[in-house]
Amino acid sequence: MNTARLSLTGVHTHIGAYHILHGVDLTVPRGQLTLLLGRNGAGKTTTLRTIMGLWKASAGTLTFDGQDLNALDTPQRARLGIAYVPESMGIFADLTVKENLTLAAQSARHAGELDSARLEWIFAKFPAVKTFWNYPAGKLSGGQKQMVSVARAIVEPRELLIVDEPSKGLAPSIIDNMIDAFAELKSQGVTILLVEQNLEFAKRLGDTVAVMDDGRVVHAGTMAGFVEDEELQQRLMGLAI
Repeated sequence: MNTARLSLTGVHTHIGAYHILHGVDLTVPRGQLTLLLGRNGAGKTTTLRTIMGLWKASAGTLTFDGQDLNALDTPQRARLGIAYVPESMGIFADLTVKENLTLAAQSARHAGELDSARLEWIFAKFPAVKTFWNYPAGKLSGGQKQMVSVARAIVEPRELLIVDEPSKGLAPSIIDNMIDAFAELKSQGVTILLVEQNLEFAKRLGDTVAVMDDGRVVHAGTMAGFVEDEELQQRLMGLAI
């Protein structure tokens, strides 16, 4: 039986004078991949940033394995095993790819202490990470930076992986590698929450889906059920998978 690894109940978020989230209810089942879908401006990125504590919830509860996240700052949430890949990628442009990954590894003080087997697995999925290992990350292409950003999040085992638009700017062959990587992580018990506009990507990976509109979750269910219901897709997103 799948229990909730992450739960949001009645979450509101204000950014300055703007009320962005209007009572978000979201359940992310343990060991599954949950897709967070919705039109631009629906509140998806704000939800992810609120989970990480980058923006503070003004009301509601957020729990991870039963622990109150509202009581923790962002570094404390990360130490629980939560990794976040923002849409902006957030890499350190002046540092090399190697240095970016080393900084993300809590247990490694230098690159020589990184888990070599895990690195080889990352290199196999994202060859550009190996090719540009000693290059400044800021000089890479947008797609290559995205690969570095994802690789940094998974350089060590994580409990929950939160990713905002991972396939953006990637070639189809690299998207396939990323799908394989997420599928393998899920098979290892990693829970994944994904915002993704590539609906073919979503269909291949998702177990459950939540659709947002106007700062609320307006639909939650199985990905398979959502894929089969074209009328629901059109009504909620104006698109068809």
